[in-house]
Amino acid sequence: MGLPEKVQRPLAGRPVVRDGQTLATDLQLLLRLQSLARRRDEQVPIEKMRDDLRHESGIVGGRQPIGAVRDLEVAGRPARHYLPTAPVVPRRSLGPLLVFFHGGGFMEGDLDSHDAPCRVLAERSGVPVLAVDYRLAPEHTIPAAHEDAYDAFRWIHKNAEDLRADPARVAVGGDSAGANLAAWVAIAAARDGVPVAWQMLVYPCADALRDNDSARIFSEGFYLTKEFMDRANSSYTSDPSQLLDERLSPVRAELPEGLAPAFVATAGFDPLRDEGEAYARRLADAGVSVELERFADQIHGFLNIVGVGRTSRAAVLEIAGRLRAALV
Repeated sequence: MGLPEKVQRPLAGRPVVRDGQTLATDLQLLLRLQSLARRRDEQVPIEKMRDDLRHESGIVGGRQPIGAVRDLEVAGRPARHYLPTAPVVPRRSLGPLLVFFHGGGFMEGDLDSHDAPCRVLAERSGVPVLAVDYRLAPEHTIPAAHEDAYDAFRWIHKNAEDLRADPARVAVGGDSAGANLAAWVAIAAARDGVPVAWQMLVYPCADALRDNDSARIFSEGFYLTKEFMDRANSSYTSDPSQLLDERLSPVRAELPEGLAPAFVATAGFDPLRDEGEAYARRLADAGVSVELERFADQIHGFLNIVGVGRTSRAAVLEIAGRLRAALV
């Protein structure tokens, strides 16, 4: 997708304008030329969905350079440690660390599907990233993923020095469902008095009811669809009342004192846009230091598009800059 804008525009078609925003041309072309709007409804077997995501992520993410990568286990879960070429703190010293949880609606995604963005975040920020996997639905329903995420964070905090991390500078982040897990980890940690340095919430799932404008306006045609969101909800829960659970809908949670500062990134063409921004306001109303950035021309999933999308890569590099500024 390295074609000049003037070449991309005729291929992409007329500009797409919704809710006062214009979709990035390279993303419009990507949605048109590739099968990003793949079927992920009830008719598609879950294993095929997972395989498709890995395949797509490899295409749009590309192979990103990184100083070093090592696989390990964290609290019994698969994990991957990304070490930047030029860390902000010398390797022999204790420095910052971002604990990252991948997205995928709690039913798909893994370390491989989010390998490229983790590489970019670590390499371009200078902050090591530790990505941790978790149990998926429908095999494992609520609260399995949330328990795995918090158990992993507690383990990492306890063993931080073995990871060459300063326990006081361990942050938590993720995208989509992973950002939901990160938000829950921050809430649970604050209640338990466990330090969290910072939250990085990229287009978070924050209100499972999704009764808002963006959920209606962008429900079709921009990668994340209503069908997929409905399947995700029904896969991870066993009863509709669980959609109000504070873990699935942190915008409804009673927020504790001492909650970590947060950066919330949303995408303009994303059904989750409004709930993410509502959660940012909820944090601010609770006295939490919050930075909110809407990438108005982006779609849900832009974090993964670091290999073929110029505008998406630019957005991810900005997030990497925020990560560096927050933890250095």
